[in-house]
Amino acid sequence: MQAELTSTPTPANWPQTLVGVGVLVTGLALAYGAIDISSEAGYGGVGPNFLPWLVSIALTLCGGWILWEARTGGFREMEESDSTPPYWTGFIWVSAGLLLNAGLITVIGFILSCALCYLLAVQGLRRAGGQAIANSPRTWFIDLLTGLIISAPVYWMFTKFLAINLPGLTATGWI
Repeated sequence: MQAELTSTPTPANWPQTLVGVGVLVTGLALAYGAIDISSEAGYGGVGPNFLPWLVSIALTLCGGWILWEARTGGFREMEESDSTPPYWTGFIWVSAGLLLNAGLITVIGFILSCALCYLLAVQGLRRAGGQAIANSPRTWFIDLLTGLIISAPVYWMFTKFLAINLPGLTATGWI
């Protein structure tokens, strides 16, 4: 027997509706911001406004869909669960990594700021996963080294092969 769709929302649907409105407004705000980005075709015939428009359209469609789902009976097939509470400490570690990356990228360069972002994000994820090795100095060193190993080739590909300027630590363009 198929569940009956209700057109009147229940009070439990309001958080779902707010999520849908939030995603929809985010998509529309990105579209508004994408209006000012040049559409002049670059490498491969794709202009710099392609990705912002793609993301804004996807978010707007998803937001509309979530909103429709919430207003016509709520998220279907959704069971009440006894989920664990969010791990706010891990969230703070990851957020600190992202914010420090944004704040320090022009001061210490792309490679070091991205490596720091990786280090802090991985620390947050390790702690959220309950890994005992998260506090080990060896783990910190390995995570920092891994961040450097990931960010350095990305920096060099963008600056040397694609000729896109990223903030560097030195004027040579290699760090």
